[in-house]
Amino acid sequence: MKYGIDRTQALELLHKYLIQPNMIKHCLASEAVMRALARHLNEDEELWGLAGLLHDLDAEATADDLRVHTHQTVKILAEIGVDPQIIDAIHMHNEEAHDQKRSSRLHHALAAGETITGLITATALVYPDKKLASVKPKSVRKRIKERQFAAGANRAIIKECELIDIPLPDFCDLCLEAMQGIADDLGL
Repeated sequence: MKYGIDRTQALELLHKYLIQPNMIKHCLASEAVMRALARHLNEDEELWGLAGLLHDLDAEATADDLRVHTHQTVKILAEIGVDPQIIDAIHMHNEEAHDQKRSSRLHHALAAGETITGLITATALVYPDKKLASVKPKSVRKRIKERQFAAGANRAIIKECELIDIPLPDFCDLCLEAMQGIADDLGL
């Protein structure tokens, strides 16, 4: 195995540590977004996808306590021999758990990518049919500017897409399209 884990094993791990269906859907959405970003940036799609899929493995166990979120995931993945780049990206997507700052393309992509999934999901849920297919790119771009809408989606983190040379409007479009591609898996 090239990364110490393959997608099938990653999904098994996900279902072992996460119970809430919405949390699992968030991880699937993050994987789709990360794969799309990797393709766009000519990066390693499998590595980026696995980072997206596994990034919140300990979210339920840590009850979203950002001071400790990612520490258990890092330990679990290190014990089974997952690629250090994946572990590092997962660790760095939550800067509140340590005193380091994101510095690589993968760090910024994972942080921005996983954060925008919540905003895109919230956008779909305000439509009458609650379907991603109904969401237009301009709607996501508009919602980014509305601070009260999906207030938990940190706009400053989403804007880290600009640190990987993807303008915010393009980033919104790319991420929406990625999530629309797995809409059935997301129940949207």
